[in-house]
Amino acid sequence: MAGSSWMRSLVIRPIKALAGRLRDYGFAWDGLLKAREVEEHSNELLNEIYLQEENNMRMKSFPSLEEVEQIIGYNFNDRDLLEEAFTHPTYKGSCFSYRRLEYVGDSVLNLLITKEQFFLYPDFSPGLLSPLRAANVDTEKLARVAVQHKLHRYLRHRHPVLINQIQEFIAVLPRHPLHSNGLINAPKFLADIVESTIGATFVDSNSSIDTTWKVAKGLLQPLITPELLGAHPVKKLYETCQKNGLKVRVVDRWLKEGAYEIIVGNRLKGRGSCRSKKEIALNRAANNAYEELVRELGLKDSVGGYG
Repeated sequence: MAGSSWMRSLVIRPIKALAGRLRDYGFAWDGLLKAREVEEHSNELLNEIYLQEENNMRMKSFPSLEEVEQIIGYNFNDRDLLEEAFTHPTYKGSCFSYRRLEYVGDSVLNLLITKEQFFLYPDFSPGLLSPLRAANVDTEKLARVAVQHKLHRYLRHRHPVLINQIQEFIAVLPRHPLHSNGLINAPKFLADIVESTIGATFVDSNSSIDTTWKVAKGLLQPLITPELLGAHPVKKLYETCQKNGLKVRVVDRWLKEGAYEIIVGNRLKGRGSCRSKKEIALNRAANNAYEELVRELGLKDSVGGYG
């Protein structure tokens, strides 16, 4: 199994190294287990462990997908689409995953939000509509939707790391009740299952825009309105510095340290880190610098919005 290669290396490499050291010191390997025999024996043990894990996972009962239909308020004609929408690529024993439906859902959701905002805000220019749409369909917003409706409970997968990522994501949400504006590292797979659900609804309903929007709108509540739209941390920082005649310099330490530093007026004002996502590290650094400037200069925090 490909997934077990790293575990095999933990067993096999030390044994081979030991064999080499014994030969170097004149010991006969014939009196001990040969490296090949040990490797084969180790492989057999590892395969038995993984087979047992596979059997345990197969016996694990997932919540019924009928509950998903109740959550979204739509009954599928083709239940296979719903199953596909909640099947992660790591789920072994399945020949499909949610990726194709996610692809459809991503495009459809952008169209639906664009249509809604076009008629809802007739006086808004594209420059105002674009960030508003982005805030309602980005990874963090959709990941929040998945958690809010507990859709993650229905995801079929074979990757324990995903569970840890969900727990870490849920733990930081109270700090930013509506949206963090780029400060939270949201798990993409949570956003994926929201998009795949919308994609599955679109396909199952014979490409009905009205039916799909009814499902999507119910899931996305509360939608982020112009009044609730927060300002991006990098934008806030640069606008504040420009108004106060301050020079900003960004120090990129991401490759080595997974971090950014913000220098304002030759002084370190903020540092942010995120090893998995460069953009989030920069946003956190900018936010830290902005908050420090607000304190030093006695400024009023800019919450954003189109007021």
